[in-house]
Amino acid sequence: MNTIIHATEPAELLGIVPALAGFTPRRSIVMLPFHGTRAHGAMRMDLPDADVDTEEFANAAVHALLQVRGIDAAAVVVYTDEPAQTVPDGVLLPRLTVAEMLVDVIEQAGLHLVDALCVTPGGWADYGEEYPVVRPLAGIPSLPDLPGIGTVTGDQTAGAELPPGDLVQRERVGRALQELEELLAGHRPGRIAAGPGESPLALVRASMILDDLPGFVERITGSPGDLSPDDCAALLWCLSRPALRDAVIVQWATDHEFGCLALQAQLEFAGNHDEIPDAVGRVFLGRGPRPDPDRLGCALEVARRAASLAPRTAKAGALTAAAWLAWAMGRSSHAGQYIDHALEIEPGHGMASLISSMLSAAMLPEWVLRRA
Repeated sequence: MNTIIHATEPAELLGIVPALAGFTPRRSIVMLPFHGTRAHGAMRMDLPDADVDTEEFANAAVHALLQVRGIDAAAVVVYTDEPAQTVPDGVLLPRLTVAEMLVDVIEQAGLHLVDALCVTPGGWADYGEEYPVVRPLAGIPSLPDLPGIGTVTGDQTAGAELPPGDLVQRERVGRALQELEELLAGHRPGRIAAGPGESPLALVRASMILDDLPGFVERITGSPGDLSPDDCAALLWCLSRPALRDAVIVQWATDHEFGCLALQAQLEFAGNHDEIPDAVGRVFLGRGPRPDPDRLGCALEVARRAASLAPRTAKAGALTAAAWLAWAMGRSSHAGQYIDHALEIEPGHGMASLISSMLSAAMLPEWVLRRA
């Protein structure tokens, strides 16, 4: 976002948080990293449960915040459904303990504290005031229509729902996937050959897609709205196999040429011939050049569409790919929902478990943490 929005008062700061986050947070803690007088994005976390160690939570949260390059100040905003309580000395703000701990850790890290604010259903207040006053939410200014900023009225879960798919589409994808499963049992991309009794049409279709997997990935990424049942089935087949899934994900984050390198490396690794090149592994960890956000967006649309049409037994791979893509775009809240769904279907899913651990540790891609 190149538009500059000025906020000199706490209420004005609260007014720009949805624009920085891309949604209106709820039951969340949002930290804004500042470089000088400018905020660069927003980092959101779920409110910690009562049994969570507050100091450990604050240390982990600020550690994640410090990964943003050039940060020298920070603001904290707590969004809670809990009301402020009236006490003999005035008002007791909710989540005061965790807010004070975050402030302490931020200041111990050498950062300037811009604000520490609380938003409740009944109003907003400043944790820094000796005698807090709950002010009406109507006093938070609304943002004008700005280029590049869509609707931000939904909370952090908005937009994570899988797209709808009718029963006929699901049945077609299911049949095509079953046909591929039977045809490609024991085959690897580039080594598809006809067998006795196999459908010639299915064989031709599978060969066209899987003999050139990087080309197939480029085609469906370039037109995510035109994912046919056969294309969807082929993608689901690939995303259900770790070596191919990882190659597809790396290609989505880079380009066709790097996708070819990743596929070759994954197939050699699966055959125990070599190790995965460091350049490929770095992509998975969110390191290296920043991916094209439009390309990631198209890939996420493809993965979400495939997950919505997949039979339940084939959903986990597509959901995991969607989670990684959402994480790569800085949408950890959405990634968490996809991962929860994938692990519900397949509790022992390796990649989903890994991404779940990354999300729990508040790990973000380096390219998201870099200031534009």
